[in-house]
Amino acid sequence: MSGFVTKPEPVEVPGLVHVHTGKVRDLYTDGDGNLVMVASNRVSAFDWVLDPEIPDKGRILTALSLWWFELLSDLYPNHVVSTDLPAGAPDDWAGRAIVCRRLEMVPVECVARGYLAGSGLEEYAATRSVCGVTLPEGLVDGSELPAPIFTPTTKAEVGEHDEAVTYEQVAAQVGAELAANLRQATLAVYTRARDIARDRGIILADTKFEFGLDASGELVLADEVLTPDSSRFWPADQWRPGQSQPSFDKQIVRDWLASPESGWDRRSEVPPPPLSEAVVERTRAKYAEAYELLTGRRWS
Repeated sequence: MSGFVTKPEPVEVPGLVHVHTGKVRDLYTDGDGNLVMVASNRVSAFDWVLDPEIPDKGRILTALSLWWFELLSDLYPNHVVSTDLPAGAPDDWAGRAIVCRRLEMVPVECVARGYLAGSGLEEYAATRSVCGVTLPEGLVDGSELPAPIFTPTTKAEVGEHDEAVTYEQVAAQVGAELAANLRQATLAVYTRARDIARDRGIILADTKFEFGLDASGELVLADEVLTPDSSRFWPADQWRPGQSQPSFDKQIVRDWLASPESGWDRRSEVPPPPLSEAVVERTRAKYAEAYELLTGRRWS
């Protein structure tokens, strides 16, 4: 069992039609046929969307995505049409809402890995490979890979797991040409972002992209991009292969839920307890710190 601890009700906005409530985003359509993507302050872990929310999270992740979209625009176009608040939208959407082009979304989570961690580490320990990509012997938690690899997953609904798939399975699903383009795009964008983050003292260990096709069939970068929700960022000066790395993401939430302090049994069907005030504030601070270190701008 998993999903929302408390499922939110969609906000009703004149002129907008609600189409989807995701783990951390709400989607609407406007009268021009565009999508309005609203980043919430919700946080998820272990396939649960938790209570309470993380203050400022939606604005931080939106601002960071927009910063990355601009830096990457010479590589691939993105889906952003406008950051203006739609007419009639509530004031608290400011900084969290983006008007986007509607695309034919590719049903694949495009994951790039430059370092071994998380589910990739677990798969490597069992098979010496990740998503069918054979890796050298002797790698440990946090090892840098000889070269970045494309390790796609399925796109799961709220409360379900993303499932790792091989490149060959992606090609069988979407066609050989599109699969090749997805792999090329994923690794190109990851490599550019990895180098930018490295210059700022941050390791981009892995990240997840979503792509769509526009009316002409061109590949377009969509959804969020290179945020602490979709990426694993580590402080470079604390990188120590062979152990779990400190990170700029919601690892604080995961660690607390798995600790005796939370009192929660992940294997049970009981929803997780509310996050403690200290966990909420520390998580907010980590998101803000990631934004500031990457962009060089002060969060306020």
